[in-house]
Amino acid sequence: MKASAPKPAAAGNPQTGHAEAGHAESGLRRWLLHGLARTGPKTSGPHHEEAPGHQHAWWQVMCLTGVDYFSTLGYQPGIAALAAGTLSPIATLLLVALTLLGALPTYRAVARQSPSGLGSLSMLERLLPGWRGKLLVLSLLGFVATAFIVTITLSAADATAHVLHNPFVPAALSTWQVPVTLVLIAALGGVFLLGFSEAISIAVVLVAVYLTLNVVVVAVAVRHVLAEPALVADWGAALTAEHSSPIAMIAVSLYVMPKLALGLSGFETGVAVMPLVKGDLDRRITGARKLLTTAALIMSVFLIASSFATTVLIPAGEFAEGGRANGRALAYLAHAFLGDWFGTAYDISTIAILWFAGASALAGLLNIVPRYLPRYGMAPDWSRATRPMVLVFTAVSFAITLFFDADVESQGGAYATGVLALILSAAVAVTLSAWKQRQAGATAAFGLITIVFAYATVANIVERPDGLVIAAFFVAGIVLTSLVSRATRSTELRVTRITLDDLARRYINEAGEIHLIANEPHERDCKEYVDKTREAWELHRLRTAEGLLFLEVTVPDASEFASELRVVGEERHGFRILRMESTTIANAIAALLLYLRDETGKLPHVYYHWAAEGNPIGALLRYLVFGGGDIPPLTREVLRQAEPDIARRPLVHVG
Repeated sequence: MKASAPKPAAAGNPQTGHAEAGHAESGLRRWLLHGLARTGPKTSGPHHEEAPGHQHAWWQVMCLTGVDYFSTLGYQPGIAALAAGTLSPIATLLLVALTLLGALPTYRAVARQSPSGLGSLSMLERLLPGWRGKLLVLSLLGFVATAFIVTITLSAADATAHVLHNPFVPAALSTWQVPVTLVLIAALGGVFLLGFSEAISIAVVLVAVYLTLNVVVVAVAVRHVLAEPALVADWGAALTAEHSSPIAMIAVSLYVMPKLALGLSGFETGVAVMPLVKGDLDRRITGARKLLTTAALIMSVFLIASSFATTVLIPAGEFAEGGRANGRALAYLAHAFLGDWFGTAYDISTIAILWFAGASALAGLLNIVPRYLPRYGMAPDWSRATRPMVLVFTAVSFAITLFFDADVESQGGAYATGVLALILSAAVAVTLSAWKQRQAGATAAFGLITIVFAYATVANIVERPDGLVIAAFFVAGIVLTSLVSRATRSTELRVTRITLDDLARRYINEAGEIHLIANEPHERDCKEYVDKTREAWELHRLRTAEGLLFLEVTVPDASEFASELRVVGEERHGFRILRMESTTIANAIAALLLYLRDETGKLPHVYYHWAAEGNPIGALLRYLVFGGGDIPPLTREVLRQAEPDIARRPLVHVG
């Protein structure tokens, strides 16, 4: 039975007001989905390699990733002091060694092998084709979401700490950590709802001011340490009192070092912004490797100097919750040694870069979702629009903030879990790539790096399982919604382009009426085609003289959502055959029928033999996973959704 279309509402009815409500609803929908059409077809996202926008010098792009990487100085020294105590400088030295000898070489290799900015996830996707690669990417997207969402919440929480601990802020506001953090996150979401632009220009200014102020603070702090040798002596005495030997110090530092993994953030972002580097492909790769190396060297110097200065100069009690150095160790030194006015300027700069680090993370999320999920058919259509996703990510950030009570130190484990998981995935991808290319030396080196990061990841998860819990929540949510979306979108017409070779086109032109016999290719011998011809006569009364064409579709990778169809003509045992490859048989046949109708002006027919009876749920799963299933009704359903006019809809015959 044909469903009737809904009748249009009467316009301007003053009694019901329905028209006005409809206009308001449509206006809200238009505003929310603004920009959706600009992302292109449903199967593609705003890839940087396609539309990178304005490009910049590598050092300017470094500032964009630097707002995430360098902003960790706002809380990293304090978290390191809480995690390692007097061993903080030694543990930080090990972290710097891991940065320069592990993370940096890994991501320099990623930059060379993924210059489009898709990063290690795309490398793993290529190395593990099919559903294995896609499920792995979906799982890793959960850790990406963990790292980026906690970047937003952690940065906002630390910015709040700098606000509330400033001496010019009334003490009565000291308990407002959660409300102020939520306001900052809401403001961040509001900016993205209105539209965010000129990110690099803002990032350059913020990074330049912030690093300059940090140079002043760290230099003054180190000068105070050098001026009072007794402070260093006291620190050394505390070290030897707590730990029996240098070996014990290194062992304990290795144990606590994973807790300091926040200082490794920024590498994945550094690769993601590669397309913004000015120049051709080779210059882009060179520029990206320069920005990664420069950022790592700058951060390493600051990490070592700030960890040493804060550990020696700040009493241990001030790092604890409620202490004046909690989440703001360098700001504590700025106020103590340079006065409250300079300290306030430092606070403002820190608040600005932390807030913008959240903007960088949100921009990363808004970029990653369209790169993967819609391409897999695993996201609803509205996920390609910015504003609905901003609302989703803002709501999730609210939930994480409330879960952790906006505490900086408590979120460190979750953040470190996301960061370490991403770096571990990059190390695995680079190791597998080197192994496939039979580079024994590189395979051994990157394999060792992978083992180190695997230890750090596992140790961090064991010590702080809350990060894994949040990541598992994101993984489960992404996988579940992705599979549901894939199922609901499975009957979309998802062929992006169709081309026919010369022989296939000649067969179509000479066919008269277009009668296509769907054949699942097996032996492809003469008997198979003779039997299929006899079946066409017995079931559909089709004669060979009617210009029958066999249609054969093979599915090389059913995990892909969309595909281009290349139809190849072939004559075999005296029979004319059209062959093509696709991600799913039913969608490909439906797309070809519509294409032939539009090209020839004739209504094509396709003929099936009704398959053996079976469980319809099993057939549906075979369709979703393997691209096959119960093909005749699925073909008709795709056609029904694509062409509502029955008179123009190609005909499906089943016997």
